[in-house]
Amino acid sequence: MKDQINSLIERISTLKERIETEEATKNAFVMPFLQALGYDVFNPLEVIPEYVADQSTKKGEKVDYCILKDDDPIIIIECKKWQENLDLHNTQLERYFAFTKAKFGILTNGIEYFFYTDLEEVNKMDAIPFLKVNLENLKDQDLTQLNKFHKSEFNVDQIFDSASELKYLNAIKYYFENELNAPSSDFVRFFTKQVYQGKITEKVSHQFTPIVKKALNAKINETINQRLNSALNSQTIEQKEEVVSQENLSPDEIIIAEDADKGIVTTQEEVDAYNAIVDILDGTVEKEHIAFRDTKSYFGVLFDDNNRQPICRLYLNHRSKKYIGIFDEDKNEKKYQICKIAHIYKYSKEIIKAVEKYLVVESE
Repeated sequence: MKDQINSLIERISTLKERIETEEATKNAFVMPFLQALGYDVFNPLEVIPEYVADQSTKKGEKVDYCILKDDDPIIIIECKKWQENLDLHNTQLERYFAFTKAKFGILTNGIEYFFYTDLEEVNKMDAIPFLKVNLENLKDQDLTQLNKFHKSEFNVDQIFDSASELKYLNAIKYYFENELNAPSSDFVRFFTKQVYQGKITEKVSHQFTPIVKKALNAKINETINQRLNSALNSQTIEQKEEVVSQENLSPDEIIIAEDADKGIVTTQEEVDAYNAIVDILDGTVEKEHIAFRDTKSYFGVLFDDNNRQPICRLYLNHRSKKYIGIFDEDKNEKKYQICKIAHIYKYSKEIIKAVEKYLVVESE
């Protein structure tokens, strides 16, 4: 999927200025996107173009595409020309959503994809999408979310369960970002009340607005710098300790400190694998407990950034075949062959079990 998406991104960059109609947008951008998700756009048993979504007042209205699973609609897709602002067009998709059995709706202009479901009220499409993906500004976490909609991975219940958290998480992030850039009066008042004993008048609020903005941004930058310095110092200390104590470790426990100076490059594929593992462990352990270390031999994922608490290892580079190695209760590594990053999800139970043993030790 990742390779096909990257090819589509290149196509968009090359062709978009020549695309002049909605139909051309569908052919050049949307259909390749559906193919990247594993769907056969030329098979009417899988993807139906111009799917009829009847209403009581307007018969024969049609949504651009409908994806089927076991003959039932699961996703409807409404398309616009690539230059269109999608925020202005969700009402049309909302009408179609109400008159189909599909649990998910996608509004797209071939570059941006807005994903909707019915979190607020059953069979009524939410006004706010739970996921927005922009192919011209694609992030690693976007690929992780898109993978859930791949034909081979699609599970209605799992996607719906994660949609609620994703929707409100993104909404809060958006709100917080706006407040950092331009604090509202309520936001300023909340923080001012914590430090100012007098009456908070309009004048006081005005005086504190730049102070609140500066303080919050400074604290965020300070936290980032502390974590970076802590990670660098921790890595340096542990590398020194390992050089001294390697004779006491088994071969599977050794990460060679010298590798840091041998030009190791963490690939995008390894980063995608790490994000997939974080996604699998969501609900079992917080992301901050999941760390990775790259070596020339393998890409290691660790619990609490502790070399003696391995979760798994990815063998993705310099090999004709790719593997994931997962550690059991006795820290024995069992390797499984994978053809692509999405196959990591097949071993979700084993990955979760690898972490749970460390959580038991911590609780004791």
